[in-house]
Amino acid sequence: MSKKAIKTKSLDEITDKYIGKIGTPERDEFESELRLDLIGQAIKQARKERNLTQAQLGELVGVQKAQISKIENNLTDARFETILKVFRALNAKINFNVELLNQNLNLT
Repeated sequence: MSKKAIKTKSLDEITDKYIGKIGTPERDEFESELRLDLIGQAIKQARKERNLTQAQLGELVGVQKAQISKIENNLTDARFETILKVFRALNAKINFNVELLNQNLNLT
């Protein structure tokens, strides 16, 4: 009985095949959605660690419970300012990176 080798693929290879290669509009959209989902999950986790309900967090931020739910579940295009207010209300340290793509900027 011969054993057949199992072919494995990396997550990057699968993502390239089914979502699109880096730099394509499909891949950019996927990665943007993924980042927003991760932000929502971070907010939800921090809120639960601080034993706050969505309504209580909303009250601290000045938004309705429904808005907190939408942010946590990536169902809205929340304003950056609102996201910052949420993290401040959770007493969370905020770090983010800005990476400029290799593009020419014409300032004339």
